[in-house]
Amino acid sequence: MFLYLLCISFTAETEAGLRNGDGVYIVYMGSASSAANAYRAQILINTMFKRRANDIVHTYKHGFTGFAARLSAEEAKVIAKKTGVVSVFPDPNYQLHTTHSWDFLKYQTAVKIDSSPPSSPEAGSYDSIIGILDTGIWPESESFNDKDMGPIPSRWKGTCMEAKDFNSSNCNRKIIGARFYKSPDDDSEYFTTRDVIGHGTHTSSTAAGSAVENASYYGVASGTAKGGSPNARIAMYKVCNPGGCAGSSILAAFDDAIADGVDVLSLSLGAPSYAHIELNTDPIAIGAFHAVEQGILVVCSAGNDGPNGGTVVNTAPWIMTVAANTIDRDLESDVVLGGSKVIKGEGIHFGNVSKSPVYPLIHGKSAKSADASEGSARTCDYGSLDQEKVKGKIVLCENVDGSSYASSARDEVKSKGGIGCIFVDDRTRAVASAYGTFPTTVIDSKEAAEIFSYVNSTKDPVATILPTVTVEKFTPAPSVAYFSSRGPSSITRSILKPDITAPGVAILAAWTGKDTSISLEGKPPSQFNVISGTSMAAPQLLRWIQEKSRVQEKSQEKSRELVCFVVLCMSQVTRASLNTIKRTVKFLCPAEIIPPYIEVDLSLLDVGQKLVAGDLKVHPALKLIRPKDEPIVKIAGGRVSDQQKDQQKKDQPKKEQSKK
Repeated sequence: MFLYLLCISFTAETEAGLRNGDGVYIVYMGSASSAANAYRAQILINTMFKRRANDIVHTYKHGFTGFAARLSAEEAKVIAKKTGVVSVFPDPNYQLHTTHSWDFLKYQTAVKIDSSPPSSPEAGSYDSIIGILDTGIWPESESFNDKDMGPIPSRWKGTCMEAKDFNSSNCNRKIIGARFYKSPDDDSEYFTTRDVIGHGTHTSSTAAGSAVENASYYGVASGTAKGGSPNARIAMYKVCNPGGCAGSSILAAFDDAIADGVDVLSLSLGAPSYAHIELNTDPIAIGAFHAVEQGILVVCSAGNDGPNGGTVVNTAPWIMTVAANTIDRDLESDVVLGGSKVIKGEGIHFGNVSKSPVYPLIHGKSAKSADASEGSARTCDYGSLDQEKVKGKIVLCENVDGSSYASSARDEVKSKGGIGCIFVDDRTRAVASAYGTFPTTVIDSKEAAEIFSYVNSTKDPVATILPTVTVEKFTPAPSVAYFSSRGPSSITRSILKPDITAPGVAILAAWTGKDTSISLEGKPPSQFNVISGTSMAAPQLLRWIQEKSRVQEKSQEKSRELVCFVVLCMSQVTRASLNTIKRTVKFLCPAEIIPPYIEVDLSLLDVGQKLVAGDLKVHPALKLIRPKDEPIVKIAGGRVSDQQKDQQKKDQPKKEQSKK
């Protein structure tokens, strides 16, 4: 009777608009443990897409129930009113949050980090599987060799999807899983798990890359590149391509990862900060909730829209949200003025200029073209400089209004025949970027004052820009990176986010093997790259998830014990904020810097059962992503047992019948 009524109702309401959908919508219907949810979803699909099979984009059935399909706006409204439907929303497009750091964290932490080689019994005591949702992976990278790794864990249920440029032999005992997702508008070129961007390869090797000696980016940041958990396995879920990351694909990856048997999920991507997406229409929040429900810790990047407040994303209370901080390594490219005065600068370049200050130095304002404004010339905007005034000189440019970048200034100076660019920017001074073979460095306004004084007091000022050098034990460190998104959460101010910071500035890790965009002229593409972002910070945290699990592997809590918040590493901590959140992880920070008023509680708080403050009540956000008739299951720790799942499935139909 239910099926008949639904069919009649659906046909009557959507007869005029069943064809030519307006776009892809996600239909979310709650937990997969509910037999009623699965039944309703199947009815909707069978009724609606009997003659439109190609309009189904994804179906979700392992960790939660629902589907993604091409719908008209009217169809979406009709479906949203159906029993069992939690939310219906357009498929969003999310964005990526684009060696030495482990030693730095090891020095900072109050807990002894084991540095046993991969072959030692202790080092392999916890064989974790890290699921990564990203742009794919470059399997030929030496960072993914499986030397000395044991057999793939028997609990692994995943697969290695084949494509024209990726086959089963590309998986090994390190890369044990590879899936890709066909988003509606994808070009077939991206129907593969192979990474063509580099981002996924970088985050994967940061999280679990095997040790590679003598790694560097053309000699810069050289050393041994090694992931935080070099003995862990990697399961790559490719959800992103150059056009972005489809929300429907992200949900499909969560659904598969839950069934595959990952222990941890890492996502270095998210919605734009200005979107302010609610939890019940956020694919990451929905997927993460059901993953955590099954005992899988979900770690996400906080976003790169700082330093303004309220820009943090991935703020659901069941997600570990990671901000980015600097480390005690600086990639310096100093400026030498006439008279041998040295000005500290930051940047990666491979220019071939004299180390002596022999090049004329000019301010952008003094080199402006006839039709350019003084302001645009100061920032060295496109077309603002006069070629005759710039040729053969080093140009001093400024980020006057906060919207200019050193790379743009470099391009303008280079195009007009200059031989170097000094860019003044307090914001990016601590974040080294790569500028290729054109000498470019970034200085702060305090350092710039010395250069301006020199230029204004000297008839013929000269300077040079020195090659990039790696400086260790740089201070102050750590400090929160300027780009790292700040709180509070746009969902509710009662959720203090981000939860923790981790190294995310100038991180060296593996890259795709054929990216000529980062290559130096006349040299093959680098197998490693140095980039920054909260994307780099999120996978850094996974080391401590494995360490904590190893220390307490007999405990049923395991990695979920890390579902807590670290406040004392953040710069905005006050006594008032501790009234909102009183949990922290002592072993992540030096014991001697923990203030006496910090309350430390390492016990597991049941996800979805307690507020951030620790009150025993259901978090309001939880109500947004569950049907009204679906029970909230209390999880004592670890994965939900098969017996619990079976009992839930048995109980649900009885409840449905009693309601009827």
